[in-house]
Amino acid sequence: MSIRARAARIHQYGAPEVLKFEDIPIPEPADGEVLVRHTVIGLNFVDVYFRRGTMEVPSFPAVIGNEAAGIVEAVGRGVTSVKVGDRVVFGHSTGAYATRGVHPADRLAVIPDGVSDEQAAASFLKGLTARYLIKDVVPLKTGDTIVYHAAAGGVGQIFVQWAKSLGYRVIGTVSSQSKAEIARQAGCDHVINYSTEDFVARTFELTGGVGVDAVFDSVGEDTFRGSLAVLKVRGTLVQFGKASGEITPIDPYVLAAKSLHLTWGRLDHYVVTAAETAEAAADLFAAIEAGVLKVDPSRIYSFDDVVEAHRDLEGRRTTGSAVLRVMQ
Repeated sequence: MSIRARAARIHQYGAPEVLKFEDIPIPEPADGEVLVRHTVIGLNFVDVYFRRGTMEVPSFPAVIGNEAAGIVEAVGRGVTSVKVGDRVVFGHSTGAYATRGVHPADRLAVIPDGVSDEQAAASFLKGLTARYLIKDVVPLKTGDTIVYHAAAGGVGQIFVQWAKSLGYRVIGTVSSQSKAEIARQAGCDHVINYSTEDFVARTFELTGGVGVDAVFDSVGEDTFRGSLAVLKVRGTLVQFGKASGEITPIDPYVLAAKSLHLTWGRLDHYVVTAAETAEAAADLFAAIEAGVLKVDPSRIYSFDDVVEAHRDLEGRRTTGSAVLRVMQ
């Protein structure tokens, strides 16, 4: 059969306007693959990285995006984990910016009845990211104090809610006063606006001069040195992004002052196998259904408005999770 899709592709790196809508052929699913009709596409800042070339695409033209919810339309040989008609979501496949796509079955999770397509697309990649940061990277215990940068963002709001449910004291940082209120609503014990406050001095004030057990930093150059500075002895900095720019290299001896730990975590190293994907997805969906996590998207764009959505993403005019709704 002939399968077609409408896709927002890039033929070169650049500004949001390089995203162009085109009609493209979609192959039939091969062994272990699934054809999915996308209903809601997740928006993530990593999409901006791929669009402007901070992270490279395999080749041009390219369909970017790695998160969407949808309906299974066909399955390849050997696929038993999903069936035609299932509602599914993926968060670390490729080609989400299209009305249809073929994806590996081991990257898909079936969406339970208690979770909507919008919630799934708004939370799957961000939720799995928050989960590995909280539960896998650093051995935290109840009562530990942590700093999370960009606490009003999509990952940030999920992270804060989940961290509070586990008994951690959370200091969130934000870049504006309007985002400070969002971070408070997510559950931060304290919020620091690092545009107007010295977050290092304020963090030490909040911790009685001791510092924090861990810092989770996706901002990059603007916060990296300060993140190291606010750690207590044997504290851990988990770097997992560089939204503000490349980080200036440091001498590892800098860590010796307080026997610090520094790591750069990646989701694809913590959720690798089909079993790990299924376990992480079940944990995320259970938290959503139990009301531990509130993950409704803060903004829903039409797929036709993908360029506007990218302008808003890059201009940091979004808070929480935003999605693209696909009109069939």
